[in-house]
Amino acid sequence: MRNVSKLFAAILAVSATALPSAASAEDAGHGPAIEAQEWSFAPPFGQFDRAQLQRGYKVYQFVCANCHSMNLLSYRNLAQPGGPQFSEKAAATLAAQAQIADGPDDTGKMFQRPGRPSDRFRAPYANDQAARAANGGALPPDLSVMAKARPGGPDYIYALLTGYEEAPADVTMSKGMHYNSAFPGHQIAMPNPLAEGVVEYTDGTEPNLNNYAKDVSAFLMWAAEPTLEARYRLGARIMIFLLVFAVIMYLAKKAVWARVHKRDHAAKNAA
Repeated sequence: MRNVSKLFAAILAVSATALPSAASAEDAGHGPAIEAQEWSFAPPFGQFDRAQLQRGYKVYQFVCANCHSMNLLSYRNLAQPGGPQFSEKAAATLAAQAQIADGPDDTGKMFQRPGRPSDRFRAPYANDQAARAANGGALPPDLSVMAKARPGGPDYIYALLTGYEEAPADVTMSKGMHYNSAFPGHQIAMPNPLAEGVVEYTDGTEPNLNNYAKDVSAFLMWAAEPTLEARYRLGARIMIFLLVFAVIMYLAKKAVWARVHKRDHAAKNAA
């Protein structure tokens, strides 16, 4: 059965690559080494923590959304299975809190209206030029797939949000830049967006920098791969199928060669 065990081990190894590794950032030469965090959604059988995703959305809503868009997500996604799983009523309420540009109306003018679940997340700026003008020439990236676009994934996002420090004495900072130990080159245009108590939690979770960073990193991982749990379930079924298939093939091989060996043994005795 050693061959079967080796096959199963190989399948598990492949499935473990589903989440970007923390070490991959350094190995690929993209920046400093990033410490791996423990995540509930780690492969191969992990699941998102619904409460964590809901807290992460709150951090995004009150902090990140002031500068960063998430153009690939709609408010109705907040109620879909596998995600934060707000109730449909709660998702509609969250959508209504955003003022969405619409129109033109009967007079040909654009107007603002409360958001609907079908609306995309409200973007903080009308266009890239407005975003650059408001951020000293830097364009805040869209966060829809950020957790899959950066080596290290959610580990990198967590490290970035907790990596703001005073610049070492031997480092000369460019104008308008901020020192960050996790950012490639260590100089980033985005100022530290998080501070203790900046977002109020209502579920008893301590509102500190570490929890803010971890919750919003998990939320961005879900945003980047909302079908992650379904993919894990499919992968588990495939692994079970392959394991059973390998066992059947092993037993079939034993049965076939047993007859061959028995025939050869009988022929040898007859000779």
